[in-house]
Amino acid sequence: MVKKLLTLLFTSVLAFPLSTVVFAQEAPAQAKAAKEGRWEGVIVRSDKDHSTLTVRKVGSALERTVQYDSSTRWVSQEHGSKKANDIDASQVKDGDRVICKGTWEKNGTLHATLISKRLSHSA
Repeated sequence: MVKKLLTLLFTSVLAFPLSTVVFAQEAPAQAKAAKEGRWEGVIVRSDKDHSTLTVRKVGSALERTVQYDSSTRWVSQEHGSKKANDIDASQVKDGDRVICKGTWEKNGTLHATLISKRLSHSA
């Protein structure tokens, strides 16, 4: 009986580190699948039917499509402020400056997890 318990204990001590190595190797593969991204600029077009914004980088002709969904967090924030106020998608319009964070998809679209409407300084 004691011999069986010692064998079981010894086996579990060996199995635990091996399982940790296997799971640790899987994690980086999943992390590489979704690359974190950021895109900022001015909204030139919004399409509520397809839940997308076309954002043009300031001072450039580069445009990217930003896709959002029900899990996207919307905030407004003054430049230089650390305080962000929660808003909803209806408060963001064409011509607004935004910073979008999320994951890049293979087709070049940014799937946004956060869209921050930038507010100008109070005068």
